[in-house]
Amino acid sequence: MPARTRGSGARAGGSVVSAQVRRGSLFQLIAIGTLIGGAVSAVALLIPWLPPSASKERDRIDFVFWFTTGICIAIFAVVAAVSVYSFMKFRARPDDDSDGPPIHGHTGLEIFWTAVPTVLVTAIAIVSAVVLSRNTSIPKNHLTVEVTAQQFAWSFRYPGQGDVTSTQLRLPLNEPVELELHALDVIHSFWVPEFGQKQDAVPGITTHLKITPSKLGTFPVICTELCGLGHALMRSQAIVMDPKGFKKWAADAKKGISGAGAGKAVYDNNGCGSCHTFTPAGSKGTVGPDLDKLPAEAKQAGKPLAEFTRESIVNPDAFIQRGYPPNVMPKTFGTLPKSQLDALVQYLTQSGKKGAK
Repeated sequence: MPARTRGSGARAGGSVVSAQVRRGSLFQLIAIGTLIGGAVSAVALLIPWLPPSASKERDRIDFVFWFTTGICIAIFAVVAAVSVYSFMKFRARPDDDSDGPPIHGHTGLEIFWTAVPTVLVTAIAIVSAVVLSRNTSIPKNHLTVEVTAQQFAWSFRYPGQGDVTSTQLRLPLNEPVELELHALDVIHSFWVPEFGQKQDAVPGITTHLKITPSKLGTFPVICTELCGLGHALMRSQAIVMDPKGFKKWAADAKKGISGAGAGKAVYDNNGCGSCHTFTPAGSKGTVGPDLDKLPAEAKQAGKPLAEFTRESIVNPDAFIQRGYPPNVMPKTFGTLPKSQLDALVQYLTQSGKKGAK
């Protein structure tokens, strides 16, 4: 009896010590995991890895990103904590060359580490599917913008606003917009980092992209598909305006391209002055030839002024002025509606003749 009593006490004492050891190990694992998770979370949150969001679609994409990142940080913290704890507690002595004891599989553990990743991956898939569905659903009442990509420029046409065209993308705040993307030569890719989505523009195919701007401002439009030597220069701007300002801009642009000053409006809307000098328009660009010299250049090419001007817009490489390289001016201006192209040619030729006198 006394022996049994002592044995029972020893086992009870051993159980208490074992429980205390397990609790101590668990606390150490939690402490290590918390430190590692906190450090990694600080790196993820305090460093501005991404540009600021400027669309509702980007907000949803960011939610998926941080949802997935949070899961990854938690898994990393657990694995790293176990690895660090094992390295500290169970590493072999320098003079210990013996093999470790044989071990067998643990069915419960195997079920656990199979079930948990399955649940997490399923959760990520469900959240991603919901966001993808919401980001691609377009309401009936929305603005449509036709986007034309060509080496190496973007052109934007507003069919619902009187076929106004522009080299800058203008969008109303908090209103859904559908971009219809076309490419005239090679594959391009439309991307505004603050809007969070990319979409290829493929020759012969119309692709679509939905954007709902949520922040006023001017944001870069970038081509992210290597499309030739001028790929790095294929840039434009997306200007998000308040709805009243957008309607006024569209109305003024529509009135301009259909009124007496149609040619001047087309010239301004399409950014011609950023590359060319033209005194009647008050532009002083130096990237392309001086448009004040159009009559002299037409005479040098041996063509009537109107014909030469139109050809220089539609096919800018047909006649290269001395001192300027070819393949610089994009051919997207050849896609202007005929009425706007006619107005632009008339404006350049008539104003050019007056300036030449």
